[in-house]
Amino acid sequence: MAGKKNEELSFEQAMTQLETIVEKLESGDVPLEKAIELFQEGMELSKLCGGKLEQVENKIELLLEADEGFQKKPFAAANED
Repeated sequence: MAGKKNEELSFEQAMTQLETIVEKLESGDVPLEKAIELFQEGMELSKLCGGKLEQVENKIELLLEADEGFQKKPFAAANED
C-alpha cells in the first residue's frame, strides 16, 4: 500500500496502520525484506500524518487570524512550554 491509496486515509486510519506496523516490526518475527517494506510504508504513513497535522494547524491559525477578537498564535503542543 503506497502513494495515492495512503493519501485517501483519514488521520486516525493512518495512525492505526502505523501502530500496527510498529507492533509488527517490534515483534522481530518479520523477514528482512518484509521489514523493509513495512518500514517504507510506515515512513509514508508518518509523513502523511505530519502533513495532515500541519494542515489542521494552519486552519487553526487562519481561524484565529480571521476573528478580530483574537491574535494569531502559532499552535504549540502542551509539552512544548
